[in-house]
Amino acid sequence: MTILDEIAAYTRERVSAAQEKISLDKVRELASSIARGNFEFETALRKPGISFILECKKASPSKGVIVENFEPLAIAKDYERIGADAVSVLTEPRWFLGSDEYLREIANAIKIPVLRKDFTVDEYMLYEAKILGAKAVLLIVSILSERQLDSYMRICDELGLSALIEVHDEEEAKIAAGSGARIIGVNNRNLKDFSVDTQNSAKLREKIPSEILFVSESGVKDSGDIRKLIDIGADAVLIGETMMRAADRQAAFSMLRS
Repeated sequence: MTILDEIAAYTRERVSAAQEKISLDKVRELASSIARGNFEFETALRKPGISFILECKKASPSKGVIVENFEPLAIAKDYERIGADAVSVLTEPRWFLGSDEYLREIANAIKIPVLRKDFTVDEYMLYEAKILGAKAVLLIVSILSERQLDSYMRICDELGLSALIEVHDEEEAKIAAGSGARIIGVNNRNLKDFSVDTQNSAKLREKIPSEILFVSESGVKDSGDIRKLIDIGADAVLIGETMMRAADRQAAFSMLRS
């Protein structure tokens, strides 16, 4: 199996364990009792110019631990203070050392929208995201059937959650564009072997209709990379490791925006 297959399989185990504590019916009821969202994540990405989604991430399968003294709430507050448009929070616990509690704390403490960054394999996770305070969820085309994708997007609409539909190649971009997606993210990192090709966004840009919000994910390191994304018409960029490794986040972000 690829790393992505392993992560997806483990995520199904996580969902099964969670359902033993709280049933699908109960978690759906809890999520539905919360006021419907108004898609704040999408609104944040539609502003003039390129929007920045900054990520709270302790580790990754390819790099191991990125930050030893990881303080996600302090990081997220920093991101809000320096001008991020949205925050992405990893909740996958084994490979990324994420936590649902990180998301809950951050969503309760900051005003900008928060994306739950996880490997959604079951509708249960959508209701979890709503309860935890997320304004958006990640749906990865390569681990979902087209039927699942359609179903999960309908649930997101019912809850008022934005769905960031992630693709990596032309076939996945075609599926996403035909699914009714309002936001498509092109991952420059191949989740099957974790290699990075920063030109992937440029290659797939023309496959995605201009009315769909276009997000470039992974591999962005400097203002030159940002300029290239602006030139191809990207609406937003998701930046993780570059910001996590920065000794001075404000200086690093100013450099990226320059």
